[in-house]
Amino acid sequence: MVRIPRRAFLIGSMLTGVGVLAACSPSGAATGVPVSATSPVVRRLEQQRRFPGQQVVSARLAPRPVEVDLGGRIVSTWAYDDQVPGPLIRARAGDLLRVEVDNQLPVETSVHWHGLALSNDMDGVPGLTQDPIAAEGRFVYEFTVPHAGTYFYHSHSGLQLDRGLYGALIVDDPADPGAYEHEWIVVLDDWLDGTGRTPEDVARELGIGADTGNGDTTTGGMDHGAMDMGGMDMGEETMLSPLLGGAGDVSYPHFLVGGRVPDDPMVLTAAPGQRARIRFVNAGADTAFRVALGGHRMTVTHTDGFPVVPQDTDALLIGMGERFDVLVTLGDGVFPLFAQAEGKTGYGQAVVRTAAGELPPQPRPDELDRRVLLGTDLAPRDHVRLAERDHDLYHSVDMGGTMSPYRWTLNGRAHPASAPLNVNQGQRVRMRMRNMSDMFHPMHLHGHTFALTDTGLRKDTVTIGPMRTVEIEFDTDNPGRWALHCHNAYHQEAGMMTTVSYLA
Repeated sequence: MVRIPRRAFLIGSMLTGVGVLAACSPSGAATGVPVSATSPVVRRLEQQRRFPGQQVVSARLAPRPVEVDLGGRIVSTWAYDDQVPGPLIRARAGDLLRVEVDNQLPVETSVHWHGLALSNDMDGVPGLTQDPIAAEGRFVYEFTVPHAGTYFYHSHSGLQLDRGLYGALIVDDPADPGAYEHEWIVVLDDWLDGTGRTPEDVARELGIGADTGNGDTTTGGMDHGAMDMGGMDMGEETMLSPLLGGAGDVSYPHFLVGGRVPDDPMVLTAAPGQRARIRFVNAGADTAFRVALGGHRMTVTHTDGFPVVPQDTDALLIGMGERFDVLVTLGDGVFPLFAQAEGKTGYGQAVVRTAAGELPPQPRPDELDRRVLLGTDLAPRDHVRLAERDHDLYHSVDMGGTMSPYRWTLNGRAHPASAPLNVNQGQRVRMRMRNMSDMFHPMHLHGHTFALTDTGLRKDTVTIGPMRTVEIEFDTDNPGRWALHCHNAYHQEAGMMTTVSYLA
């Protein structure tokens, strides 16, 4: 069932009518003609990243209809190579990654490499950086892996992310001391496909349109012009989080940790006293997760691939598209690795075992109700801070939306009618992102990492709470046309997307 919250959504840029994107700077707005993914400058930059003796890492992905076991529950879905999550892809910073995609789906697809500042023509956004991969078609993604960290790959076609089309991508740092005995990659997800409905069914219930699963990133026949400024009363039920406000629009029957439901969980084994590095990835479409390991505190060491000043916490709040690395010194016993669906009913769970025994009858750990750390609470290590300089260009982006019609906007416009944010190469860009709704939005910028202006924290996906403002800065050093969008898949599909577009 889709829970339609009873709340009125404020529309971004109310004072600007149709929401003209603001851009001002001492040197004026960006000028020139657009740089597309096929522009010579894009290929030239990728060639500059390559070097003699560069290690080549090859992989193959075959998205296709499958039946998968989620832990005693067999569902029909789409997945890479018959497994959820898809195969782990692993490389080192500086390697050349070559991935052949053999599309065995009945529809078009694509693969986006979430968090990597890679070549624009390999970013995997159909209609923007590449043609979609046709049914029974093939495409080879080939690019230099720019920086170490925890990332993931997923389809960027329609709502295919809310099936099983995702997997972890780990980029190793050769200089990492590896001061731990275990490394666990923990992928979180909200799941409904094959349980009597599909993501496309949910989209139709929400009013997005019937053609959202075929690789088309439009919002059906909806009008993309100026927004109705009135709020809509949409019913009695709400999904609310004390930390994030409106917690999503879709009710899910299952929440997965490592592709499994809590009844038959993934089991992670170690010995008491050993240290584990846990790489968390939230691959969910509509759900943030509050994560804790019962009986333990975690030390956060990285977010979105970048090292942070280590912080101890009892629990983490992870928005869609965000990644966190933590270190844990393991106790003696059996412990729940618990992922509460924030503001929703339900949870995912894995088991950490360092001794014989069973989980307690009520596995929900008390740590979930103690200190909960958000990504915006962190500070960067000094060596990954952006160099200090004045910004050359300023953009302002307001997030808004309505429930009826179900439409989500940036500066009052829904993609594909949203206006691009134009930049020139070599600039320092400051961007204000204001959430003018009462739902949270994990905003993701392709092809770049940015710094939060108040702390310098490096991220590529930042969760912005209701009626909150976040300012970021980034350097325009990777030419092309890059998506900027909410990583709630349904918000993105209903229009909350634009582009950061280079002009030359």
